[in-house]
Amino acid sequence: MYYLETEDGKVIYKVKGLKHEIELTITDFKNLLIKDALIEKQQKKWRRNLSSGYINIIEQLYTLKVTENKRKLIYKNSKLVGTKAYKIDKSKDIC
Repeated sequence: MYYLETEDGKVIYKVKGLKHEIELTITDFKNLLIKDALIEKQQKKWRRNLSSGYINIIEQLYTLKVTENKRKLIYKNSKLVGTKAYKIDKSKDIC
């Protein structure tokens, strides 16, 4: 996910899996920098069943949170300040 505010004040953000109609603010993104924070948004998703020939529209809860899936998170005073690449040593331990 990313958030960009251009010099002329235009805001651009992208969150994988979240509908474009769902509004997020700079405050939402700043709040995600706090350790263990999350944001929950409701969105409508279309589920289609081609064999039956119908489409269901369901309400779905979408949760945004910071994860350590790809990089180690570095916190200072419970606020995210950076990340660090994981390293795999010769014994295949992740550190």
